[in-house]
Amino acid sequence: MHTITFPHPSPRRIVDFFDTMLAYLVEIPAALLVVAEIFVLLAGVTSRYLLHAPLVWSDELASMLFLWLAMLGAVIALRRGEHMRMTALVSKASPQARAFLDVVAIAAPLAFLLLVIGPAVEFAQDEGFITTPALDISNTWRAAALPVGCALMLAVACLRLLRTATWQMTIAALALVAAIAGGFVAVSPLLHDLGNLNLLIFFVGLVALCVLGGVPIAFSFGLATFGYLALTTSTPLSVVVGRMDEGMSHLILLSVPLFVFLGQLIEMTGMANAMISFLASLLGHVRGGLSYVLVGAMYLVSGISGSKAADMAAIAPVLFPEMKARGAKPGDLVALLAATGAQTETIPPSLVLITLGSVTGVSISALFTGGMLPGIVLAITLCAVVWWRYRGDDLSGVRRATRGEIVLKLAIALPALALPFVIRLAVVKGVATATEVSTIGIAYAVFAGLFIYRRFEWARLKPMLIDTAALSGSILLIIGAATGMAWALTQSGFSGQLAQTLGALPGGAFMFMAASILVFVVLGSVLEGIPAIVLFGPLMFPIARQMGVHEVHYAMVVILSMGVGLFAPPFGVGYYSACAVSRIHPDEGMKPIIGYIAALVVGLIVVAAVPWISIGFLH
Repeated sequence: MHTITFPHPSPRRIVDFFDTMLAYLVEIPAALLVVAEIFVLLAGVTSRYLLHAPLVWSDELASMLFLWLAMLGAVIALRRGEHMRMTALVSKASPQARAFLDVVAIAAPLAFLLLVIGPAVEFAQDEGFITTPALDISNTWRAAALPVGCALMLAVACLRLLRTATWQMTIAALALVAAIAGGFVAVSPLLHDLGNLNLLIFFVGLVALCVLGGVPIAFSFGLATFGYLALTTSTPLSVVVGRMDEGMSHLILLSVPLFVFLGQLIEMTGMANAMISFLASLLGHVRGGLSYVLVGAMYLVSGISGSKAADMAAIAPVLFPEMKARGAKPGDLVALLAATGAQTETIPPSLVLITLGSVTGVSISALFTGGMLPGIVLAITLCAVVWWRYRGDDLSGVRRATRGEIVLKLAIALPALALPFVIRLAVVKGVATATEVSTIGIAYAVFAGLFIYRRFEWARLKPMLIDTAALSGSILLIIGAATGMAWALTQSGFSGQLAQTLGALPGGAFMFMAASILVFVVLGSVLEGIPAIVLFGPLMFPIARQMGVHEVHYAMVVILSMGVGLFAPPFGVGYYSACAVSRIHPDEGMKPIIGYIAALVVGLIVVAAVPWISIGFLH
């Protein structure tokens, strides 16, 4: 009699099995939550505007689902390695050092999650004493998203360590993180006597060490904040979890996932293609014509998607092949793409505008109105560089589009070109709020894709929804961590000292504005736009008001300054995103981008010097 033996599954297969199961457990609910948010908000708009019977529970339910979407999205982003991190220095290290730092970038979040999960559970329990006004249920149902999300991220981080690294490297990375943490705990009695010097140690030293070492920005902020409060104050850590929850739960931020999804929809339905084809027929025969098209297309598409990555991904694959065929160098293409990314940061409905409004209390609709002209000023300065660079082009082989072809392409593009105006009109006429208007855009794009362009790839919907959740989760976790960090800085009295220092600068408002430009260019290159805004917006805007600087004018200068930093190499993360989207090596664009960055700086100075550009249409 023969016995049948079954092979034992290898440890790697077991890890892969659990990783796949975890992906299903998180990705499907996250995708369904994006769909649910769209329908809840759209139902609220329809019921209020068309039926004149507001749904009193819609905002409350949307807010409750939103925190779950943010946390599950953060889990997906961690599993995919998509949390925002600065890799400019890491990429210059040797392959072995780079591999080790990549493992540290998983081990450090693990330390943060172990630190935060207890306070998150405590916070969720405390929220049980609160009953929601409209739905009449315990607020624990919403707050439970935080400990559940942290527990799932812990599991993901452990699985990633097991999947991606050798056991020697894993032990070394964990030992390094444990040694740094142990060192801080050991010297904590000394830290109590250092006062505000601790701010430098934790919020400059530790944050810089983590960010430059490639640790995701959200976890770098979180480690510094929790370390500072746990080791130098007697503040209950559940209070900081509450501040994180507050930062992530602004209903206005719900437009982040919805505009990200809208950006993917306009690319999938062919609307982006239609707009670009029309612009190319208008300007394709002019010297540097397609470069002007690139500038114009980024301006138009930015008004729709709100996400720079989505904007560039919609435009580069459509325009770049034809531009290369006409002799454009890859380095010049990626340089201009990155520069237009910075140029369009203020064009509504930019995620940075929405975030800034939510953390500083500046009117979102005022920011949307004020953001249009600054983008045009920077577009003009970029076009001046394009004209200079391409003034000697030979266009003898390029056929000019006939008037009939232009009219035909305009007719095809009209429904797509109308979308930014539909969104703008819905906000101005009071049909929808800045949060809800994205759902009108989504409904419009779905209708256009199904019935006008007849292009709607149903199979792409699921991955698009999951991508939306992942990108949103990575953004919202940064906002939550930075809100906690800003609160800790405020409690320490730092904001008052900063206000005094900047207020005492000679030259008044002029000097303050110049200092702000320099500060936010640096912050934009190191932290990216959204983390820098959440962290420093609440500190800087009250000072600007004291100086007599209009808050919308100051917002435009700050956002454009960060955009210049964000898309300027060697540190600007946005520049590397442009390279990744266009599949062009970063080295090729380093030299060509200098002229475009100089043009952006000239445009920025003009916007800073002439307040009317930002506030002329507000009254």
